[in-house]
Amino acid sequence: MFTLDGKVAAVTGGGSGIGKAAAILFAKQGAKVHIIDLSGTAAEQVAGEIISAGGNAMAHPCNVSLQQQVDAVFSNMEGLNILVNNAGIAHIGNAENTAEEDFDRLYQVNIKGVYNCLHAAIPIMKRGGGGAIVNMSSIAAIVGLTDRFAYSMTKGAVHAMSLSVARDFLADKIRSNTISPARVHTPFVDGFIAKNYAGKETEMFEKLSRSQPIGRMGTVEEVAALILYLASDEAGFITGNDYPIDGGFVKLNN
Repeated sequence: MFTLDGKVAAVTGGGSGIGKAAAILFAKQGAKVHIIDLSGTAAEQVAGEIISAGGNAMAHPCNVSLQQQVDAVFSNMEGLNILVNNAGIAHIGNAENTAEEDFDRLYQVNIKGVYNCLHAAIPIMKRGGGGAIVNMSSIAAIVGLTDRFAYSMTKGAVHAMSLSVARDFLADKIRSNTISPARVHTPFVDGFIAKNYAGKETEMFEKLSRSQPIGRMGTVEEVAALILYLASDEAGFITGNDYPIDGGFVKLNN
């Protein structure tokens, strides 16, 4: 089950965190993986790790907010079966104190970046007879989170775009779903804690972990496993859905 033999996959933000875990898992399952990341060095490192393990991977430095760069990268991906829109950035702030430049920056990466990749990938999938798209949303699109105004806006947009794609391309056998994680332990989380809570890293890590009813953060491998399922043929009857992976945060945090 869940084999990706003969499949071609693209993972944005594949140089670290959830994207890296998904790229490595896809390769283990037999896919040729295109790793797209703003950091060409990070993308090359992940591709090298996959190739050293006997897998098939290519690295692509790319700013997903720039359509010309995205189009150039995807022009070399004929036969693409799977797209994981994972690249994204975060921001702390509410509607009053979020600066215009920060709002625009999040829009450019988290919304326009997803659009650019969908715009480039869907014609390839149509020519190939279909495909599976997994868009990374967040529980911030489902529930109100303190000081996540711009971030929540972008993830709500990802959810809406994913639904639209699912509806518009049913006849082309293209499936589109979203995943909405709660807190997942990634290098970003460690960096955020170190930057904002210097000297209290352990205390804040435990506090953030306990905010999930299950009592811990998720792992990138757990999220990657869900991405694999939704990208696989075993999920062929699933489209237009969102899947929280949140340790019970949405339904049990009351």
